[in-house]
Amino acid sequence: MMHPETTDNPFDVRDRVVAFKRAMAPRRAALHKAFGEVTDHVRREADRIQADAAAGRQVIPEIAYADVRDGKVSDAAVATIRKTGCAVVRGVYPESLATGWFEEVGAYLDDNHYEEREIEKRSLDKYFSALKAGKPQIFNVYWSKPQVNARQGESLARTRSFLDRLWKYEGAFDPDLQVAYADRVRRRAPGDKTLGLSPHMDAGTVERWIDPGYQRVYASVFAGDWRGYDPFDGKHRLETEEIPSPAVASVFRTYQGWTALTRQGPNDGTLRLVPIAEGISYLLLRALEEDVPEDELCGAAPGRALGVSPEWHADLLAAQVSIPEVMPGDTVWWHTDICHAVADEHAGKEYASVVYIGSAPDCAKNRAYLPRQKEAFLAGRSAPDFAPMDFEVDFRGRATLDDLTELGRRQMGF
Repeated sequence: MMHPETTDNPFDVRDRVVAFKRAMAPRRAALHKAFGEVTDHVRREADRIQADAAAGRQVIPEIAYADVRDGKVSDAAVATIRKTGCAVVRGVYPESLATGWFEEVGAYLDDNHYEEREIEKRSLDKYFSALKAGKPQIFNVYWSKPQVNARQGESLARTRSFLDRLWKYEGAFDPDLQVAYADRVRRRAPGDKTLGLSPHMDAGTVERWIDPGYQRVYASVFAGDWRGYDPFDGKHRLETEEIPSPAVASVFRTYQGWTALTRQGPNDGTLRLVPIAEGISYLLLRALEEDVPEDELCGAAPGRALGVSPEWHADLLAAQVSIPEVMPGDTVWWHTDICHAVADEHAGKEYASVVYIGSAPDCAKNRAYLPRQKEAFLAGRSAPDFAPMDFEVDFRGRATLDDLTELGRRQMGF
């Protein structure tokens, strides 16, 4: 693989895109053939997924936390998680505990007059800058006691260890220890139409083509062997280097995820997924087809989430489905290469609330993030990867060092 020259402006990558595509030119026939094959695969999967959804059959794998805890998850369930790249793990926390957390977060926000302060700082949040103005639905708080307690729960640690062991992790990361990665809270009010997020992938945009580390991750795809690519192979994942941006995580996450604090289902303005783990191969190869301008990658732009659009990726979007109904204490997980979206409208009658908690296993890249996050935690500032709104510096009732368990301290690097 080539190593594109760096430019002074990290956001102007057109020369690097052109250089990469020209390096791929001798393989054009093989890449075009591979794209045809993966397109056929995606179309068949989309037909199957929509037929299953229409018939009420399970599309997103669902397993019970009790089976995770007791080592009773079936081989068939494991195979389905690896095939779809996502899972619902039910009952990770007791329903009563999660419901209490929802109420406690609400009181934390109200007592500290969050909404009044948020209006003043909204322009800082570039990731959600395209959203319509209105009452906040994503709350830029990181250190409420429910968030901290949810991150450090023993049951969540077991769940993440189980999921991380579905990867080939030897030499890459430790599946049995997590690095805490503080993220925010969603409290979506019934009737809200401001929070819809169009289909996208996180963890890098143009980097997936032009970064030498990502080129090694996707080497078989770029060689025309899309079936030889294993989305769950951790080798080279820690060598990737993302262009710094408030929209891009600087840690390695095996899965993005959240823990439900309320009941929510397909009509409640919640998560939609494209449950095809090989979908990334379709996306990568699509950008190398001849109808895409030489200096473009189907709309991918640095510093933003990687959009999946009807214009370029209709075959993949045909497989999009809502997650099933989940209850307080259930968790939802999706592989870092899975396309996801948030439905445009919350048509339900109650709040749809989650705490965002992904899986960031212990590794050198993730440990390097912890010193800055520790400082933010102790001072009540926003987590380092996010817009520096720093609401919680003077919030009453935020978590402190005394609220961390022994496991929580290890996960935070104390």
